Amino acid sequence: MAVKSVDQYIETHSTWENELLLLREILQNTELEECIKWGAPVYALNGKNVVGIAAFKNHCALWFFNGALLKENTALLHNAQEGKTKALRQIRFDKDEEINPDILEKYVAEAIQNQKEGKELKPVTSKKLVFPQELKNAFKKDKDLENYFQRLTKGKQREYVNFIADAKRDTTKKSRLEKITPMIKNGVGLHDKYKNC
Repeated sequence: MAVKSVDQYIETHSTWENELLLLREILQNTELEECIKWGAPVYALNGKNVVGIAAFKNHCALWFFNGALLKENTALLHNAQEGKTKALRQIRFDKDEEINPDILEKYVAEAIQNQKEGKELKPVTSKKLVFPQELKNAFKKDKDLENYFQRLTKGKQREYVNFIADAKRDTTKKSRLEKITPMIKNGVGLHDKYKNC
């Protein structure tokens, strides 16, 4: 079941209801716009993601999309995947841990200010695309497919190349190629459906 609203998200994570409601209240008292992205609550400024809230099995969290750029408020921040995650940072809360709105409001205010100033960490994508053989073969068989692929942005091209290359088995690569062929011809990216607020 796809989550359609923040209320629904909180209902489906009832273990963390009190914590999520408090975090939501803090964020609703800002100029940020509330929406659902990737099945979770996200708070954006002029269409740019600033903060999100999420519930997990052992903790809930306040996410900062460009948290690595926070300079004044950093003591509570964690990198969820050290060595992989460049910009995202989170503040984690265990069950019944006190959530102090006064402290969190400072983190959120700095994140909003950074967004207003246009500060963001851009992903490094200087690596040359290495096309898997399956995609090369598909381009040889279908020149239209190759032409449509070349019209995509570099980011969308990379998503598709990695989607095929990351598959371990030949059968998986084949089924993935069948899935993405109409998407490429329609000019959409692999993850476009998750990107709109």
